[in-house]
Amino acid sequence: MDFLQLTNKRFLIFGVANKKSVAYAVSRILIDEGAECVFVVQNQAILEKVGKLFPESDFFACDVEKEEEIVALREAVGARYTEFDGILHSIAFADYSEGMKPFHETPKRAFLQALDISCFSLVEIARAFSDLLKPNASVVTMSISTTTMASENYGYMAPIKAALDSSLAFLTKSFSAFSEIRFNAVAPSLLKTSASAGIPGYLDSYLFAEQAIPRKRALQTEEAAAVAVFLLSPRSSGIAAQKIVVDAAMSTNYFDKAIVDKVVK
Repeated sequence: MDFLQLTNKRFLIFGVANKKSVAYAVSRILIDEGAECVFVVQNQAILEKVGKLFPESDFFACDVEKEEEIVALREAVGARYTEFDGILHSIAFADYSEGMKPFHETPKRAFLQALDISCFSLVEIARAFSDLLKPNASVVTMSISTTTMASENYGYMAPIKAALDSSLAFLTKSFSAFSEIRFNAVAPSLLKTSASAGIPGYLDSYLFAEQAIPRKRALQTEEAAAVAVFLLSPRSSGIAAQKIVVDAAMSTNYFDKAIVDKVVK
């Protein structure tokens, strides 16, 4: 039974970097469910590496920080495909090369670059591919479980993810003028990915999250990916402009007795 109704659907996937990527896990499920995935990666070097993971799929390279490359991508993809049932936007970048600074010392250049790549790229991609999306297509991006907790080691990325979350409503509204295309986000708690490994102090926060989750087991990438697949599927047609938190109830358990005891005893 094809409950998710994904057989013969086609999706444009942005953001696969390796097997630990959320986008990889999403794509693996989509293909297993009978869908076709067309991949967009940052550059030719990543394409040559990731292409081996999906040898039967089509790949394109595009640095979303460069507007001209998004335009060229639209032309290249449009020359081969006439329509898509959805897009996965799993792209984020922050330059932590100068180390983690207090938020008020955030370098303007780093903030605006991260905003461009991690948030505005969704707007640019949606605009570029609007005519290749089916009228009832689904666009899903990857956010974070909370943008109001001032996690010192995540720095300025939380406000940027908040902007990404807000853009969902505005994109859904804009596209409603000519379609029923919906925009949603999956917002997982801490995951063990290659990208997260580059965040200073991330491992300590990950280990804390593991204890704060009631089941005492960290959220798995596949669990977040499964929610993204559902949002990409026709079965989620009633969900639009929403951020779906996937944190295994971590946000309900910060006063877990075992954690409190370690602090006060």
